[in-house]
Amino acid sequence: MGGDPMIRWLTEPVPRGRVAAFRTLIYLFVAADLVVFTPWVRTRVSVPGELYQPLLVGRLLPLPTPTPALVAVIFWALLGLALLAATGRAPRLLGWAVCALYLEWMIIAMSYGKVDHDRFGLLVALAVLPTAGRARHGDATRTEAGGWALRVTQIAVICTYFLAAWAKLRFGGLDWLTGSVLARAIIRRGTELADLIAQVPYLLIVAQFGIVAFELASPLVFLLPERWRLAMVGFFYSFHVVTIATITISFAPHLAAMASFLPLERVRPVVWLRRLRRRGSPPALGELGEHPLAAADDHLRTPALGKPEQRVLGAVPPTPLRLGGDLPEPLHAGVVLDAEPGGQPDAVPADQPPRLRGELGVEPEPGVA
Repeated sequence: MGGDPMIRWLTEPVPRGRVAAFRTLIYLFVAADLVVFTPWVRTRVSVPGELYQPLLVGRLLPLPTPTPALVAVIFWALLGLALLAATGRAPRLLGWAVCALYLEWMIIAMSYGKVDHDRFGLLVALAVLPTAGRARHGDATRTEAGGWALRVTQIAVICTYFLAAWAKLRFGGLDWLTGSVLARAIIRRGTELADLIAQVPYLLIVAQFGIVAFELASPLVFLLPERWRLAMVGFFYSFHVVTIATITISFAPHLAAMASFLPLERVRPVVWLRRLRRRGSPPALGELGEHPLAAADDHLRTPALGKPEQRVLGAVPPTPLRLGGDLPEPLHAGVVLDAEPGGQPDAVPADQPPRLRGELGVEPEPGVA
């Protein structure tokens, strides 16, 4: 670690468990994105090739014009590799493969006239996660490489907010703040909740000022203590919940990348699965004393020969078993039910009736011959 404060901030160590959880989340989202959020990319092959206007990165590489075969190969290869990468195996090999394929998937998606800015943080996360190295869920060991990967992703997330506000003011000017931007969005794709909000005078104008203000102030999240930083990130998530509920814009890739701010090392699905398996499996031989049925003497296990069942029944008081209307009492601790192989049985206490000597050592009922 260098002595420069900026380098220390960029490479602030984080638990490896946090890196592992974030990596699993990102790669699972990539798989979900293919089948839930962007399956329409596969329909791009039906569009005439002359309408394909690749982004700058697509022109610099250069990348081929999408064909049905190319898009199908990218789809299935990316889906399989993303699921494998989510397991944490071969983090560099699988990570770079997923990053390259998803970048091509996004270039195809965004080269027909519309570019979504909610993908920026996710693409940066895919680019830096392979550099974080191996990490296991629940590992508390801290890593600078993982800290750098998460920090760079956080910067990309905040840049998405700040540069969005800059673009609003650059291209829309002050008219974006006082115009009918949200009103038009509600007309196009608003929900019933949005219709109720739109009826409040000047509320949409106030909301537009608030959106630009919080986007410009978003970099302050890095200056806050951890507790307040998490509270501000929670506000970011709540803002997107309102956005989904009013104008049905999800920003799902951005929300996945924003999880880089969260203490994900506390999420330990492997440990939870193990606990569920232990609860669902039969108790081990040494654990029967804690089983709820063990206290009822249901013979879940066979006692050792020549020894009283003290592990199940607890300490055995030196009181003989009585037959009759009373509840059964534990056997005398000195009674031997059977002799060990090759051993000699202990003598029955001398105070037992002669007729029952060598047996259980119990007292007969009154009147029984």
